[in-house]
Amino acid sequence: MITSLLVLKCHPEGSDPIILANASDVSHFGFFQRPSVREFIVFVSRTVGKRTPPDQRQSVQHEEYMVHSYNRNGLCAIGFMDSHYPVRSAFSLLNQVLDEYQKSFGESWRTAEADRTQTWPYLDEALTKFQHKTIDSVLARGEKLDSLVEKSSDLSAASQMFYSRAKSSNQCCSIL
Repeated sequence: MITSLLVLKCHPEGSDPIILANASDVSHFGFFQRPSVREFIVFVSRTVGKRTPPDQRQSVQHEEYMVHSYNRNGLCAIGFMDSHYPVRSAFSLLNQVLDEYQKSFGESWRTAEADRTQTWPYLDEALTKFQHKTIDSVLARGEKLDSLVEKSSDLSAASQMFYSRAKSSNQCCSIL
């Protein structure tokens, strides 16, 4: 899952990076936590961006999140993903974000002096487009995993029984 994507202008002399674009999906956090989470994302992005040398990639773990950073000659893309998001996919996405940013804005980022608050639609689209799908979203409409397990020739009878028992034992309460 991707929580946030940012594009920053990172200064080689060590001053704080400037945020050029920012898109976040904090819907999985509590309503009252969301402003603090957004502020924390900005803080961590500036810190990691500042410490990522030009033409380098790095990944930093923070609790259950991975913060991936790619600095391309001072233009830096940052991604906040959960620890299950593949690293190679994360850096591929960051590279694509930087390519699209340069296509859209050219070299105008070099003259930026302050954070930009306008949204960049591509970043919002990328945030939703590159989310990992759950098994439910892959199944056809009306199709259930239970029926696929029953029909599968890949699963032995013991595995099918294990699946059904595990599923029934994981149910909290059921009314007959």
